[in-house]
Amino acid sequence: MDKIEIKGLEVFAHHGVYEEEQRLGQKFVVSAVLSLDTTAAAQTDDLDKTVNYGAISRQITQILQRENHKLLERAAAVTAEEILLTNPLINGITIKIEKPWAPVGLPLETVAVETTRKWHTAYIALGSNLGEKKNYLDVAIEELKAVKGIEIESVSDWIETEPYGYLDQPNFLNGCACLKTWLEPFALLDVLQSIEAKAGRERKIHWGPRTLDLDLLFYDDQILGTKRLIVPHPEIEKRSFVLVPMAQIAPWLRHPVSKSTIKQLLEELNAEQ
Repeated sequence: MDKIEIKGLEVFAHHGVYEEEQRLGQKFVVSAVLSLDTTAAAQTDDLDKTVNYGAISRQITQILQRENHKLLERAAAVTAEEILLTNPLINGITIKIEKPWAPVGLPLETVAVETTRKWHTAYIALGSNLGEKKNYLDVAIEELKAVKGIEIESVSDWIETEPYGYLDQPNFLNGCACLKTWLEPFALLDVLQSIEAKAGRERKIHWGPRTLDLDLLFYDDQILGTKRLIVPHPEIEKRSFVLVPMAQIAPWLRHPVSKSTIKQLLEELNAEQ
């Protein structure tokens, strides 16, 4: 990925824990590294094919002067997220905000906070077999759309499937969705579980009936193995209720462990049945 760097942008703003800092203001020094593909701009020599670093510098200044924050961490996050949301050519951004002569009672040159936000691609599975099943799935998609830092790229059809594991329960309605998100895996998991809870999800029986089930299937090509979260989701290759809708939206996607595509996994599963 190519990069555009902005170094040493001076911004007079009013961030700080102390009342005097918010009232009197002080100088902050900002640097930014923007990640993007500059191929089209290099080939055409067209400014519209790249990011205008002058415009980004002005936007950073406006964001930092628009609202006061106690913490540099908050100021950096707000700035990075707004730049990422409003500039579609930018795939990632690292913002560093320095606070020269910070009031710590010691001789220091500066303190700084550095924050990175970048777009990731995640795939989730959705399922419901209680109540108004389609409504639960539709509402879950709308809830995800409302979360800052999540954009819905595509959604499969909802398909009816038989129960998996625990069989004495109603049929499911299942589907999958592709998300673009800057949330890290555990933060995304928190969002999914919060939406499940709002839908009245109860975990009484393993693989049992539920109003709403949201599973994180893939997160870029990352492989995670923790007590709370395993990515890719276990046993994807055995579950037609995952592979069929996934094949609608990402048949070419490769499983980062087996290296097989979703289309290949589905074909292998169908051959076994």
